[in-house]
Amino acid sequence: MTVTDRPTIRDAPDHRVPARRGRPGRVNGRQPIGALLVTPYLVFLLVVFAYPLCYAVYISFHDYFFAAPGAVVDRPFVGLQNYRTVLADPAVRRSFVNVGIFLVINVPLTAVLSLTLAGALNKAVRWRTFFRVSYYVPYVTASVAVVGVWLFLFNSDGLVNSILGPLAPDPSWLVSSALAMPTVAVYVTWKQLGFFILLYLAALQNLSKDLYEAAAMDGAGRFASFWNVTVPGVRPATTLVVLLATVTGANLFTEPYLLTGGGGPDGASASPVLIMYQRGIEQGSPDIGAAIGILLVIGVLLLALVERRLVGRDD
Repeated sequence: MTVTDRPTIRDAPDHRVPARRGRPGRVNGRQPIGALLVTPYLVFLLVVFAYPLCYAVYISFHDYFFAAPGAVVDRPFVGLQNYRTVLADPAVRRSFVNVGIFLVINVPLTAVLSLTLAGALNKAVRWRTFFRVSYYVPYVTASVAVVGVWLFLFNSDGLVNSILGPLAPDPSWLVSSALAMPTVAVYVTWKQLGFFILLYLAALQNLSKDLYEAAAMDGAGRFASFWNVTVPGVRPATTLVVLLATVTGANLFTEPYLLTGGGGPDGASASPVLIMYQRGIEQGSPDIGAAIGILLVIGVLLLALVERRLVGRDD
């Protein structure tokens, strides 16, 4: 072979990778299987949440009443009249005050207790699994069964008053205008505590142990390590806990309905959802009930926005 017969670079086969035209199976750069998997939940949200909310807004602006299926009736537009009626109702105003008292007690108590107990359960202590399950059992237990236990404890002649003796409040816990809603708030905190403990446990297990070792080397004690390492480290979980406790607390219904016989005494433990049920279903005024619900949604959204700004400002 002569020099001129040697293959040149120009004659070598081209091994360059062809330009990527998009991965197979993708549509506009997205994987359609992901959208397919999300579709059932999206349909669920639209049917169960979005449509009822939009329909409730429609009802709240009309003179709406129940009619026989298929009946064509006139439901005129009344503007803000239903909202004026709601805001002028003393029972409705008191229910919003009641739920405000409930949230002031329940939300901080839930966040503090769940974080403290999660920190204790995150350590290598004996019977750790047993305690984790014990705290979670009330959350998954039917409310009717648990309410029966609390009625036994906090009735006028219940176990708590028997232990307190002359120190027991009179009137008792669930029949006192001043103590009914705080008692309901403590009950809800206890019942839901297991769920929020699990949220904090998941957050604590993602914290690096090096942070605690560094804090110990700097001379920080247990409380200083908890305040300067644990609390900032679980701030995203705290934001979630506060928001979830606020939303679930604002939708309070079962607990006052069962514990205090429907918001007693004299409406001291009535919640907006309970009043909405009484006005809309029992008294046949769904337009009034819808107006209460829309006001509650607006209030919860504003409160959640404020909490997000305050609690999650560093996220």
